[in-house]
This record gives sequence, structure tokens and C-alpha cells, in this order.
Amino acid sequence: MKTENIKTFEALKNSGYKSRSIKEELRQNLLEKIRNDEPAFEGIHGYENSVIPELERAILSKHNINLLGLRGQAKTRLARLMVNLLDEWMPIVEGSEINDDPFYPISRFAKNLMEEKGEKTPVAWIHREERFFEKLATPDVTVADIIGDVDPIKAANLKLSYADDRVIHFGMIPRANRSIFVINELPDLQARIQVALFNILQEGDIQIRGFKLRLPLDMQFVFTANPEDYTNRGSIVTPLKDRIGSQILTHYPHTIEIAKTITQQEARLDSRQTEMIHVPNLAKDLLEQISFEARDNEYIDSRSGISARLSISAFENLLSTAERRAIKNKEEKTLLRFGDFLGVIPAITGKIELVYEGEQEGSAFVAEQLIGDAVKTLFPKYFPKIEKLEKPNTDNPYNDLVEWFFAESGFEILDDLTEKEYKKKLDSVPPLNDLIKKYQSDISKEDSYFLKEFLLWGLVEYKKLNKYRSAEGIQFKDLYGSYISGL
Repeated sequence: MKTENIKTFEALKNSGYKSRSIKEELRQNLLEKIRNDEPAFEGIHGYENSVIPELERAILSKHNINLLGLRGQAKTRLARLMVNLLDEWMPIVEGSEINDDPFYPISRFAKNLMEEKGEKTPVAWIHREERFFEKLATPDVTVADIIGDVDPIKAANLKLSYADDRVIHFGMIPRANRSIFVINELPDLQARIQVALFNILQEGDIQIRGFKLRLPLDMQFVFTANPEDYTNRGSIVTPLKDRIGSQILTHYPHTIEIAKTITQQEARLDSRQTEMIHVPNLAKDLLEQISFEARDNEYIDSRSGISARLSISAFENLLSTAERRAIKNKEEKTLLRFGDFLGVIPAITGKIELVYEGEQEGSAFVAEQLIGDAVKTLFPKYFPKIEKLEKPNTDNPYNDLVEWFFAESGFEILDDLTEKEYKKKLDSVPPLNDLIKKYQSDISKEDSYFLKEFLLWGLVEYKKLNKYRSAEGIQFKDLYGSYISGL
């Protein structure tokens, strides 16, 4: 609809515009997308057969919605994408604080203006992007913030008594009339505020300092909540929960492939980083596996959740670590190295909540353990599995490599080796090259170096080799020779 020529209520009526509630608007526009086989929630991955169908059913049912899930599960993103289901432009009575519908005005201002000007009442248009309101629930939120309060300055300026409803200053919810209103972390909201909310949901009236205004607000409420909050910081009061039409459970990605897609989409990378650094697919898998390991780690409080932001921040750190090394060595191209994963530890430690035992060990220790656990999980996909218990004198594929380390005094990969030195160092271990040729013969030359380091780290995790972290790099030694040399 061309809106530039529609400036009055008369022109609006003559255009054939039909007013409808926001829930009906969302419903009809969603139905249109479904008929045309268009995605309603683009950029959301892993929810195609779970959360999105439930959310679409809730919209079709004209429900207010509660998205319940741990942090980093795209709850707020889903709510924001609902804006795309609104009409592009919406008419309001010009000057209205609460987006009055010209066909059904509800505020004193709009009613008086339409009574005075009738068909010539001015009409303004607002874009759907302006019809999204969001509030983070915190214990200090007041009724005045979200519903409104008496404004003494307005009363003085207009020479009105406090008993007149025109002295009310509307809060966020009335101002979000005919819009999507999102309240994040709903259980953190004080019970008395929640009670005020369900009065709006059920009765369509608001109460401010003794005023009881019948304002049939037209709202689409979306709430988000974390299951941990129900017992930890607060809860959703039963009457409000009862008035929320659909409660939808969100979840983390079920596969590494989905997790990788999310990370690649959300990571904020400099184009020069992606051009400079070659990242093997194994490195991307390993990065995502760290998050999967964290969700089952005994040192981490699983109830707090492991956000998808862990992988995103870690990937950004990973590339920055490789970029920093390349710049220091004055190199225009570099391969991602396994040692670069030590650069993601700060991204991990800030995203995990530790239990008491984890606090005793320290967050950096837990982060390194997660990297090791990820290696151990992915190792059998690339190389023969190493059993915990092996029969004595049995031959295994790694004997030659372990014996090579027994014969050598030490093998160290420094953090800041040049690309040429790094490749030469790994190429200098014949049994390592033989294992790659035998079990990963199809791998590209540039990926093979990361895989060689991955193999060494895997042998460390399976107690075939030892590694030691020095200030300048990582040293690998055989398991028993290091003990003997220390005697």
C-alpha cells in the first residue's frame, strides 16, 4: 500500500484499508508465508522440526507466548523475527502516544481529536520496525516503568487535578499498543509487576495510583524465561502463567553441523582474517565439540546452560590468535594450528558457570580439559580407536610413533614459529607422516598439518604421550621416558 498520499482519516477509509488486531495481522501474514512456502524465521537453525512449528501454531492460535530455555538458545532472536510477520506500515492517529487506531481510538487524546476534526483527522504511518518493544526484567522495574504513573508536571502545566486521567504519563506497555512487546527473563520481575501484567492480559484495563482505565490495548506479548530462574532467582506467578497461551521449550543444536552453521553465521570476522587464515573443517568441528563437552562436564553447572555465544566468541578468538602470529612473522597467509586453540581459553572461561569442584580446579584448567575432551571424542573418527586396556605385547598402529618420541629427547612446537619452520617441524617426524598417509590419505596438504597436531594431542589424551606447556610453546615427550629423564 502506498502511504505517502494517505494523510487523513477520510483518505484512509477511501483507500479500502481494513483495521485488524495485531494477533490477526500476525496470523494472516504467517498463513500467507506458509501458503507460499516461505520461511517465517530466517537465520534460525536447528529448530525447523521443533521450536518453529510450535511457535507458528501459537501465532495461528493468537496466543501470548513464553519461550522457555537456557541462555543462548535464540529466544530473543525468535521474538525479534516476529516483526517480519507484521504489515510493513500501520496507520495511527497522528500525535497519539499509544498508537491509536483511527478506526478504534482508545485514548482521551485521540477521541477528542477525532471528535473535533472527524474525517480530516490527521493520520501518520509507522514502520513495522518501530512496532517492537523489549524490556529486560530486573528486580528494580516498577509499575511506573512499564504501565505508567501520574505526572505532576503535566498536571501543573495543564492546570488539572490529580483525579483527571489526562495527567497520566503512560509507561512502556501502553506506548507499545498494537506492537510486539517482549519481556526477557520474566521470573526476575517482581510478583506485583507480574500481577499488573495479567490484569492487562485478561481484562484489558490498567490501574495507576487508584485510576482504573479501561484501555483495551492490542498487544502481542512474548516472554522469555530460563528454567534455572524458577528455583534460583524467582518464578512466574501462577495467574500470569495461566494466561500465557503457549509455552515453548527451546534447546541447543543437536548436531555439530547445525552448531557450525550458527557459528559461521554469527561470528563477526574481519574479511582479512578469512582471506589470510586457512581453517580446516576438523578445527571447526573441534571448536563446536568443546561446547558439547561443556554441557556434560562434571565441573560445569549444566543448569546455567552453555550459550551458543561460547562457540562464536571462541571462533573469533581462534582466528585472531592465528592472525596475530602471522602479522608478527610478517606473513600474508597462514594455516590454523592446533596450538591456536589455547587462544580460545579466555572465550571459554567467561561463558561457563562452575560448580564448587570446578571453582577449586580453576576455570582455565576446566577450559583446557574441555579442549582435551573434544579431541578424545573426535579422535576415533579419524584414526583407529585406542582401547583403555590393551593386551601386553600387542601391536598397535601408534607403536612406531611412540618409540620415535622415546628415542628423541624432546619435540617442541613453539607458538610463534614461521609457517616454513612449523611445517618443517611436523614433517620431521616420519611415523607421524606415515600415519596420516595410511589413515587420512585423501586429506589436502594444507589440512594435514593440523591433523598431525591433532594426532599428537589425541595420543596425549589417550595416555600414549605426554605434553608440557612452556612459556613459548608445547613440548611432546613419550610417557615413560620423561619420568626416567627426571630421575
